[in-house]
Amino acid sequence: MQAGGWRRRDFIAAGLAASYAALAPAAAAPVILVVGDSLSAEYGLKRGSGWVALLEQKLAREKIPARVVNASISGDTTAGGRSRLGPLLAQHKPTHVLIELGANDALRGLPLSMTEDNLARMTQSAKQAGAKVLLLGMQVPPNYGTDYTNRFGALFGKVAKENQAGLVPFLLHGVADAPEPLKLFQADRIHPKAEAHPAILDNVWPELKKQLK
Repeated sequence: MQAGGWRRRDFIAAGLAASYAALAPAAAAPVILVVGDSLSAEYGLKRGSGWVALLEQKLAREKIPARVVNASISGDTTAGGRSRLGPLLAQHKPTHVLIELGANDALRGLPLSMTEDNLARMTQSAKQAGAKVLLLGMQVPPNYGTDYTNRFGALFGKVAKENQAGLVPFLLHGVADAPEPLKLFQADRIHPKAEAHPAILDNVWPELKKQLK
C-alpha cells in the first residue's frame, strides 16, 4: 500500500526518527570562563558595568545561550591564574576560556620567561580540558624600556601561535592608545573608567564570536 509515494515503512521510519530526536539531549550551552585581573574584575567600577558584564548582555542580545563565569581577581598574576585554573576547570567545565593576565607581572618586573611559561601552561591545560582558549593581550608603556615593552607585547601572540589559541592582540586598543587616553582612565591612570569598557568588549567580541560558531 502506498500513500503519496510513501510506503508504510517510510512512515514508521519517520516516526521513529522523530521519537529519537525528541529523546536526544540538547547540545550543552557554552560556558565561558574568564580568568583575569582587575581589568576584568570591575576594579573601581559599579558592579555590572565592566566588559565581562557587558559580554553577558551582548550574548543575551545575540540570543546565544552561554553562561559566563567571571573568575577574575584584582591584582592577580599569571602565576596566580595558573594555580587557580585547574580547580576552575574541574568545577565549571568551560567550553571557552578567556585568559586576561600578565599586566601585573609587568608591573612587578617579573621575568618575561615566567609570564610566557605560565600563559602557555594555562592555555595547554584549558585545551586539554576540552575548552577553546582566547588570550587577551596587553601592552606596557614605553617607560619600561623599548626591549621589555616589545618583548612583553609579543609574548601573547607567541603563546597563541604555538598553542593554536585565539588572540586579541591588545585588550585596551582604542582606550590606552586613544587620542586623549587619560579621559578614559580612573585617577590611578591604570584602570579604565566604565565608559571605556564597551570599547574593551568591542576588542574581545569579534574573536570570541568566531570561537562560538
